[in-house]
Amino acid sequence: MLHSVKISRAACQGCVNCIRVCPTEAIRIVDGEISILEELCIDCGECLRSCHRQALGIEEDDWNAVRENQNVPIVTDPVFFSQFSHYNDPSTLEAVLASMNVNPLIDEIEEAFDLSAAATAQMIARAAPASLPLISCYCPSALRLIQARFPELLSRVVPVFSPLELAADLWKMRTSSSAPVTLLAPCSAKITMVREPQGRERSPLDAAVTVRRVARSIMAGNVSASHDHPRKLRSNRWIQWARRGGESKHIQAFSEKKLNLIAVSGMRNTLDVLQELELGRLRNVDFVECRTCDTGCVGGVGTADSRFLASLRLNNIQTDWNVTPQNQRRVEELCAMDFWTITKDYAPRPRLPLSNNVAEAMVKLQQMKEIYSGLPHIDCGSCGRPSCQAMAEEIVRGHGSVTDCIFKLREGIASLANKIVVLSESQPQTLKRRSGTK
Repeated sequence: MLHSVKISRAACQGCVNCIRVCPTEAIRIVDGEISILEELCIDCGECLRSCHRQALGIEEDDWNAVRENQNVPIVTDPVFFSQFSHYNDPSTLEAVLASMNVNPLIDEIEEAFDLSAAATAQMIARAAPASLPLISCYCPSALRLIQARFPELLSRVVPVFSPLELAADLWKMRTSSSAPVTLLAPCSAKITMVREPQGRERSPLDAAVTVRRVARSIMAGNVSASHDHPRKLRSNRWIQWARRGGESKHIQAFSEKKLNLIAVSGMRNTLDVLQELELGRLRNVDFVECRTCDTGCVGGVGTADSRFLASLRLNNIQTDWNVTPQNQRRVEELCAMDFWTITKDYAPRPRLPLSNNVAEAMVKLQQMKEIYSGLPHIDCGSCGRPSCQAMAEEIVRGHGSVTDCIFKLREGIASLANKIVVLSESQPQTLKRRSGTK
């Protein structure tokens, strides 16, 4: 599996902060070495937020190498338009990008987000009540979280490609160009979406660079717009997808009836709402929008500015949610093209089995239960594993021992110390009888 969280082992101090915050228990620190279990990592970036030693970072493509190609096509995540205090007009920022000899695919992005919202609204309208609510697939980390921890909810995930991918699809269909398309991504999860897409064999996006990298390049170079009067965007509804609730409002704009929508952000809130949905408690809800980053995508680990300032700027952008007849006709034409739905079902991401042999796996499972019962059950992380349950599993897999637990080690040392005391008080056999005589 491909991931976008990179490790700098030399910088790791073994603080285990990353272990504590990982929602899928994917991180281990053993023998002073940090490692990530690829089958469990969802690239949410929680570990990056907790690491103050810069032992964890984002694996992205080289922006300077990307720009070596003239007029390189760029798909800009909506977050990008919230990162600048001195570029308060999205169309001006489009012109700034154009002055850097890149081609921001704004027309295709506008249409792709409209298409995604309209297709989702249609699916909600046609869905049976028992299959509602549907779940957004826009946040790649939320989708991977469902695959790893809530696989029974996969049937509710909207089977529509990310609008970021659809924008690249549209441009390639219209131009028949083979030029590589680069994504400006606000997080590690969307970079991983490029490298290992869900619902399709290969992504139409060819490279990914963080929003932070490009924003800092613009600010450091004091780049200005290529012309004084940038064109007016036909629609800026899609820019609001950068914050919590933007996708839901966009879907409502294409719905003929009032929808019951829930929008949550942050890993804890996302886990809570998915657990509620798993238990069947979200009745009379049509759609659930999940973002694992706090306040939405503006809180991604690959952004350049404060998520609160970015949200404020987005709030100050005048957004027209009214869909014109022309917009509606264009979206209906795109829907009829039927290129927006996934071609490969979303699959669960199960943990690796204890053994490929069922009988052996059952024996190891019993051993794991016995080991776990003897552990302190406080999930302190001192052993370098996220929980006592994970510790027991590692031992059964042959990747550790019981004495990796500090409490079991102390028990062993205390037991050994008692034995030493007993041995120190014992006498040789030849002296026992002599000491007993009067």
